[in-house]
Amino acid sequence: MKRKKWPFVYVGVITVITYIPILLTVVYSFNASRISSVWEGFSLKWYGELFRDRDMGEALLNSLILAVLSCLGAVIIGVTGALGMYRKKSRLNDAMAYVSTIPIMIPEIIMGMVFLSLFSLMGLPFGMVTLVIAHTAFCIPYVYSMVKARLVGMDKALEEAARDLGASPLRVFFDVTLPLIAPAIWSGVLLAFAMSFDDVVISIFVTGPTVNTLPVKIYTKLKTGVTPEINALATLMLAAVILLLAVSALLGRKHSKRFGTKNPGRR
Repeated sequence: MKRKKWPFVYVGVITVITYIPILLTVVYSFNASRISSVWEGFSLKWYGELFRDRDMGEALLNSLILAVLSCLGAVIIGVTGALGMYRKKSRLNDAMAYVSTIPIMIPEIIMGMVFLSLFSLMGLPFGMVTLVIAHTAFCIPYVYSMVKARLVGMDKALEEAARDLGASPLRVFFDVTLPLIAPAIWSGVLLAFAMSFDDVVISIFVTGPTVNTLPVKIYTKLKTGVTPEINALATLMLAAVILLLAVSALLGRKHSKRFGTKNPGRR
């Protein structure tokens, strides 16, 4: 019995360590005091301060635009690269698979310095363009690896059957291949979006004086200490993530009920 209880104790400790700081951040966002350690009563004034902060709103918009553009570029390059490596068998496939993971393995500070040197050598003005190029480069491996893993597990007989029935290669891709790899594409997109939206180190190296992203803005504000305005922003972002997860779970449940398989034992 004691051995059976230890896993639950372990999970409970990990849960407390993980979620207590998040809970405290939410609580402190409603604190009337500017000092988080001193509770002066419930207040919503920091949310009002947050909505009146134009610089924070502009930084949030820049981060969203940057994440969307980076994901779009990563999807185009990552999916086409995975399909190309899947279609054409070569001895270089294994080498390319290892090369594709290099941006994930290299520390971000090294990536930032590399992009800084490259863009300076090319003479590109630092701003949104350099941010999109850099973020797209380190987001590609996430989409590529997801799609490549899905293609490896896909049954080739489905595409061959479609070709035998007279479908063109383009029709086979849109009617057979794309629906099968769509979950992997979405998984890669969500992961790439999170990595791009959350990046600080690379963005500091390649951003310009007129473009500011939300993580960089928060990082510069944290140099003077955590303010309740940052707590309010973190609470709103946490609420948005929970809402998206709830909607995703609801849509997934409806989809499984609609297209779920019937019990094979019943006729």
